[in-house]
Amino acid sequence: MRLTPLALAATLLVACSSDSRTHADSTSAASNGGSVALTGAGATFPYPLYSRWFADYANQKGVKINYQSIGSGGGIRQLSEQTVDFGASDAPMKDDELAKAKGGPILHVPTVIGAVVMIYNLPELKQPLKLDGPTLADIYLGTIRKWNDSRIAALNPGAALPASDILVVHRSDGSGTSFIFTDFLSAVSPAWSSGPGKGKEVQWPTGLGAKGNEGVAGQVKQTPGAIGYAELAYAKQNNLPTAAIKNAAGEFVAPSVESATAAAAGAAASLAPNTDYRVSIVNAKGAGAYPIASFTWILLYQNQTDAAKGKQLVDFLTWALTDGEKQAAALDYAPLPDAMAKQLLDRLKTVKVGGTA
Repeated sequence: MRLTPLALAATLLVACSSDSRTHADSTSAASNGGSVALTGAGATFPYPLYSRWFADYANQKGVKINYQSIGSGGGIRQLSEQTVDFGASDAPMKDDELAKAKGGPILHVPTVIGAVVMIYNLPELKQPLKLDGPTLADIYLGTIRKWNDSRIAALNPGAALPASDILVVHRSDGSGTSFIFTDFLSAVSPAWSSGPGKGKEVQWPTGLGAKGNEGVAGQVKQTPGAIGYAELAYAKQNNLPTAAIKNAAGEFVAPSVESATAAAAGAAASLAPNTDYRVSIVNAKGAGAYPIASFTWILLYQNQTDAAKGKQLVDFLTWALTDGEKQAAALDYAPLPDAMAKQLLDRLKTVKVGGTA
């Protein structure tokens, strides 16, 4: 069942504080009484879906989950310091981050596929905006500064592009959404790759920072001439138009569940059973593939020292990869391919709970 606009708006408003401050997930806190069984922190990108999962799981299983939607960087830090039971990130952990984690090996469990979309505020434009990767990179590099720039105009023949300034909006916090976006820019633009590069946090050459997906969406919505990036659900909730992006096959593709699924199809088919799932699917080859798409991951220690919590976490992830996947499309996320979900269920069996596997 799709959340009503009012219900999803209430969910999104809770989403993000700062990496140094935490807050309870309002959906989980409103569920069944009793103490919180599991705690997690991290990505805002999948928060609309995760909050639904946590509420439904509490209602069905009686297990409450408190999730702090503070950004991927914060989730990785809190898991590494063992202050939460699981982390969530849209950027896979780097080797040095894995090495610094206090609790031993960390498993990356993809949950769904999401699209990072380019949202904009151009009331004058009566047709969907089209952009390619190099042009988008130059907008974020600050070398394209006007909406009627010849390069944008060439991609949008006949469009009523204003002569106004482009106001770039980006994330101000450590963000997996930023990682996905800059991963794409690095793949399509040598200037971006050799300059800001890719990461959860980069030195933005221009623009205004906003906190969380909801912060970027809110800033773009209230600022004529603005462009920003956010997860698809946030764009839809805020009634913001999204640009069609040119993919590796030369097609202009609009973001959708179907085009995100197409981006993941090739990668999922080629994954070996023993992969660690730290893979990128930006700028994927193939017809109909949306080029700024990614898996999002839940992160957990393979060796769970608390037997009760470890079992609860594995049970929840098993539910998420089966029953939970059925809810993804209604909230504008693409479910994992069936074969990949089955591989992940096998991977969960390697989790050691209180000294047993």
